[in-house]
This record gives sequence, structure tokens and C-alpha cells, in this order.
Amino acid sequence: MRVLVLLLLVAGLLGSAIGVVWARHIHRQAYIELSTLERARDELNIEFGRLQIEQATWAEANRIEQVAGTRIGMKFPEDADIVVLRP
Repeated sequence: MRVLVLLLLVAGLLGSAIGVVWARHIHRQAYIELSTLERARDELNIEFGRLQIEQATWAEANRIEQVAGTRIGMKFPEDADIVVLRP
């Protein structure tokens, strides 16, 4: 009877030890994945900041006015070119 109890205790101890090792392994894998995802997130945040700055630069009113005048020949209408329609 004692031997059976001792064998059960040893089996429980080994099972518990294997469970701890397995849990640590899973934890390490999850931590590595978390670190990788955080690094990717940080790189995407940096790229997003750069794109916001670029968008702000391209969307400035004087830039739009300059492009409209040089590329497609737009200009402010003269007073003689403005027609007011009344109902």
C-alpha cells in the first residue's frame, strides 16, 4: 500500500513538474510574440506619423494654390468674369 501511495505521489510530482515546464514554455512563446507585435506596432506608429506630416504638407492651402496655378492653369477670376444670377 505504501509503495502504491509513493508511486502516485511520484507520478503527481512528475506531472506537476512537466506542467510547470510546459506553462513556462508557453509563456515564453507568448512573450516573444508580444515583443514582436509591439515592435511592429511601434514601427507602424512611426510610419503613421510620417504619413500625417506628409499629408499636412501636401494639403497646405498655398501648396494647393500653387499646384492649381502651375499644373492646370487655374487662377482667380477677374471682376469682369464674375456673373451674378438673380431669381
